[in-house]
Amino acid sequence: MLDSATDSSRSVSRQKTAVERLIDAIRYPERVSDGALSALLRVDGMEVDAYERDSRLVLSYRLKCDESMLPTLAEYAVGRILKEDAALAWDATHVILWQDCSVVADAHALVRLFETFMDSCDWWRARVEALAGNVESSPLETMMIRP
Repeated sequence: MLDSATDSSRSVSRQKTAVERLIDAIRYPERVSDGALSALLRVDGMEVDAYERDSRLVLSYRLKCDESMLPTLAEYAVGRILKEDAALAWDATHVILWQDCSVVADAHALVRLFETFMDSCDWWRARVEALAGNVESSPLETMMIRP
């Protein structure tokens, strides 16, 4: 029979949050506090928000564009929905690209979420830069399915 002193000396292992497990899975160089439910990740000149909401781990990125680009970006979004899991949204002040997965996803799924989301961010950033006139784009780079 174990006594209460032995029971209290045992450390109870805490289960990591999805944000903590994402940080570990992608080997992000900065740590987050124990129990963190959100983090700001700086990757390739972008700031990506990672947070837990309603049993989902959400990654989001604010595209740096103005409201005049919305109609064209909306046209692109229709075709991109068939190609990727990331979705484009508008929150009255910013265009946001976001993607999510279950908070109980394993490490492989978290890495895959992050990689595919970052690929989507790159594609959308390139479109925004082209629309702003900062970059010449070829028709092959902007091919998409339109309704």
